[in-house]
Amino acid sequence: MRDAASILPLTVEELTFEREGKRLLDRVTFTVKAGGVTAIIGPNGSGKSLTLRLCHGLMEPSAGSVRWGVGSGLMAGRKRHAMVFQRPVMLRRSARANLAHALAAVKAEGAGARVDLALRRFGLTELAERPARLLSGGEQQRLAIARAWSLQPEVLFLDEPSSQLDPGATRQIEEIIAGLAAEGMTIVMTTHDLGQARRLARRVIFLDRGRLIEDTDAAAFFAAPATREARAFIAGDLLW
Repeated sequence: MRDAASILPLTVEELTFEREGKRLLDRVTFTVKAGGVTAIIGPNGSGKSLTLRLCHGLMEPSAGSVRWGVGSGLMAGRKRHAMVFQRPVMLRRSARANLAHALAAVKAEGAGARVDLALRRFGLTELAERPARLLSGGEQQRLAIARAWSLQPEVLFLDEPSSQLDPGATRQIEEIIAGLAAEGMTIVMTTHDLGQARRLARRVIFLDRGRLIEDTDAAAFFAAPATREARAFIAGDLLW
């Protein structure tokens, strides 16, 4: 997925977000380079989803910056990254038409072939003509990922991609994520599932109360967390 026009690295510097006098994200700094899965984890309300939205350019930070490798500012890499939400938005039309609409919106060339390819790639061919809103939760999430993938992003943001799915659907989504990473796509995802982070992530960013507490190799994080907060979180004691 990476070429000479790569938008990476993604540099997040002193990222801060305030609302109604409350600081929800406090001077968060990290860099995302090409390849692998980065998992952003932490207790509820720690700023995980907010961080993804700011990186994707859906919201403006109160302070700090999000910069892509091709230049400064939020707009520089927008056409090369996509985001899938915890509860994906499905249009009132078929699965196929949901894919076609996304490609039409960006005036993609060869849209018809790309729709067919996405349906095959994510096991949705038999569901292509069904109303997207009547699909199961796992099927909708696969369709949402297929829709994002069809836009050929270099970076894919995933917000709690399996939070409301049963174990079978969760396994399918994890296999998809691992496959995309193996193909070279850079993935940044939030998850509340520590087992999922262990299985998928190469790197862990741990947030607590809007602050970045640890940013390290995933295996090292789970084997020997460096901070009291991380140890408490892994033990199930850091809940608020």
